[in-house]
Amino acid sequence: MTEPTPYSQPSPPLSPADEKTWSVLVHIGGIFFQWIAPLVGYLLLKDRGPFVRYNVIAALNFQLTLLIAYVVGVVTSLFLVGILIVFAASVLAIVFGILAAIATNNGQYYRYPFAIEFVR
Repeated sequence: MTEPTPYSQPSPPLSPADEKTWSVLVHIGGIFFQWIAPLVGYLLLKDRGPFVRYNVIAALNFQLTLLIAYVVGVVTSLFLVGILIVFAASVLAIVFGILAAIATNNGQYYRYPFAIEFVR
């Protein structure tokens, strides 16, 4: 009989306060680290509670949508419209990231506008 390793045990669920805290950190992390913070949050926290799962998926989908906007903006920057696209995407990342963090801190489920649903 083999002994279970610490890696095979499921992580315990987070308390509601911890779910809220991690959700806020993922939304704020998206402002500073773009898609990396929500991806790490998704990989580490997706099975730790329904509230944090919803929020890390919402943040990841929004940041992946912004990544597409950044790529389109860089490609079209030769036509000067790309500079506006990158600027608009940067402003939207900050504004909606802050709004999401505030809503999440209040215990509300926040849905990002314009986010394409890549992860369910």
